[in-house]
Amino acid sequence: MNKATMRPTRHKGHRLKLHEKTLKTLGSGNMLDAVTIPPGEDESEWLAMNTVDFFNELSVLFGVVEEDTKRITRPGDGFPDGFEYRWADGVGIKTPIKCTSTDYIDYVMTWVEGQMNNEAIFPTSESTPFPKKFRKYVEVIFKRLFRVFAILYCTHLTAITKSKAIAHLNTCFRHFMYFVFMFHLVEPRELKALPGLTTRIRKEYKELKQKRKEAKKKQKARHAARRQQTEGKET
Repeated sequence: MNKATMRPTRHKGHRLKLHEKTLKTLGSGNMLDAVTIPPGEDESEWLAMNTVDFFNELSVLFGVVEEDTKRITRPGDGFPDGFEYRWADGVGIKTPIKCTSTDYIDYVMTWVEGQMNNEAIFPTSESTPFPKKFRKYVEVIFKRLFRVFAILYCTHLTAITKSKAIAHLNTCFRHFMYFVFMFHLVEPRELKALPGLTTRIRKEYKELKQKRKEAKKKQKARHAARRQQTEGKET
C-alpha cells in the first residue's frame, strides 16, 4: 500500500464545520440525519466533505488488514465471488489491467487521493466553484470505494474480526451505504458483490425514511389543527 494514502486528508474552512456537525450527528446514533444535507447547504460541498471522510475511514480500515493483504499474490485473487475488479485510470493506465485485490485497493486509494487533491475537481476555496461534472467524479469515486469495502468484507473479514475492528467496519459501511442510497451514487449491479448486507441496509434505510415521512406528516397535521383552533378562538 502506498503510505501516502494512509495519511488522513484534512478539512478546511466551511467543510471542516460541516464535518464537525456530522460527527456530532453520528455520535447521537441517527444515521439518517448524518447523511441528510443540512438546510441551506450546497450539495456539492456536502458530497465533497463526505467523500473525504469515507476515504479517511477506509484508509484506517486498510491499515488494520495491511499485513493480511500480503497473502494475496496472484492477479485475479482476493475479490468477491463472481467479481474481478480490473484497474484503469484513463491516464497512466488506459486499458484495464488484471491485478490482485491488494493492488486494486492501492490503485483506488492513490487515485482517490489524487482526485481530492486536485483543486480543479475538489476546490478548497469557497470562492472557487465546483466543476459542472462534479457529481460524475463523485459517482466514480464511490463506486470504487464500495469495491474496497467489498474486498475487505469478502477477503479480510477474519483479520478484521481478530483485530476487533468489525464493529467499526460495520458502522462505517452502514454510514457509507446510507449516503449511497440518499444520493444514488452506486449502481445496483455493483451492490451484488455484497448482496445480503446491502439488501439489509437498504431495507433499514427505506423503513427509516418512511417513518420520518409519516412523522413529518403527523407533525404537519398537528400544526394545522393548532392553527385552526387559534383562528377559531380569534373569531
